[in-house]
Amino acid sequence: MLHVIDRSSRSESAVLAMMFEARKRVFVDLLRWEVPVLGGSWELDQFDTEDATYLVLTDPAGRHLASTRLLRTNRPHILDTLFPDLCDNMPPATPDTFEITRFCLDRSLRSAGRQQVRNELVTALVNHALGHGIVRYTAVADLSWAQQILTFGWRCMPLGGPRDALIALSIEIDAETPHRLAAAGIWCPATTPPFAHAA
Repeated sequence: MLHVIDRSSRSESAVLAMMFEARKRVFVDLLRWEVPVLGGSWELDQFDTEDATYLVLTDPAGRHLASTRLLRTNRPHILDTLFPDLCDNMPPATPDTFEITRFCLDRSLRSAGRQQVRNELVTALVNHALGHGIVRYTAVADLSWAQQILTFGWRCMPLGGPRDALIALSIEIDAETPHRLAAAGIWCPATTPPFAHAA
């Protein structure tokens, strides 16, 4: 099930709790990022505010499978605040451009399941953009993850050269994007539309 959580649906506290715990297991325990941890089990940072939107996939039992956070680029976000030097020009900052951050696949997933869930989350990102007037996503990625992102079929381009094994990307979203992802084998038409919230 797909949950879209924003300032109007913060009551989905159980889903958010699972997401923050999953982020800690991935970004702190596995990848060893030096980021804040709340209460020893939640990974949160200064961008986890009411302005953030979260897309969270859960299994039929309600357990976290994957999640990502979207930040408005006309407000402080990771690219303009922490990594502006990754852009040759000013980082995009418009109401219809959002930043993809904390793309998280649960550590409990096996290889085949990881790919399927990844594709479902990418599909959800495109559906969300098309349904909410978002024409562009930006992202900061390490070079290995960026190489995967570039193969998804969407229009994706670097915003500057890589620095310290990181690169900033711009991803254009339009009505043809689902067809491009389908041609690349990424699109999941059965993914729940991004309008469902937890019961």
